[in-house]
Amino acid sequence: MNRVGPVELEGALVRLEPLRPEHAPELIAAASDGRLWELWYTSVPAPQDMAAEIERRLRLQAAGSMVPFSIRRRSDGRLVGQTSYMNIDQSLPRVEIGSTWLAASTHGKGLNAEAKRLLLAHAFGALGCPAVELRTHWLNTQSRAAIERLGAKLDGILRAHTRAQDGTLRDTCVYSITQSEWPAVRSGLDHRLGRHLPQG
Repeated sequence: MNRVGPVELEGALVRLEPLRPEHAPELIAAASDGRLWELWYTSVPAPQDMAAEIERRLRLQAAGSMVPFSIRRRSDGRLVGQTSYMNIDQSLPRVEIGSTWLAASTHGKGLNAEAKRLLLAHAFGALGCPAVELRTHWLNTQSRAAIERLGAKLDGILRAHTRAQDGTLRDTCVYSITQSEWPAVRSGLDHRLGRHLPQG
């Protein structure tokens, strides 16, 4: 069993890099593509808050509860978003994949699917996780549909679980993928990604 920690993961479309403070300017540009901080169901930092959010994630990494990544698009080398292992339980180990966002112009192009595939493969392979968790807002139907397309199963709903940025109470949908389900989930992801990979 390996300890959950910073690592670089590379696919055909994206490279996941350990988050660093100097990523702030590029991540501000990525979040500005779609003004993602204005979406009520996300927690994307506004430009003036990006540096502080990076520092927050790095403090959680130092405490052992998060491993944050920047998502770099390989076709042009630009950072296009963030994702994380979070709520880490080193004893199992078990992780949640979350705090993910990508520039609006990347949606539907396979980048998010490949980022998830890289994180899941590392979690089930190198880390030996028996299960990986994904969570989202009950009302975020787009995110719920994307998680369900992965093949994750709904474990339950945490009612009045946390507060959203606007102060309202959020019901949280908790999904998971188990080690035994990973081969089928991996095949489904590979099939979807095949449409976005260069041919020849």
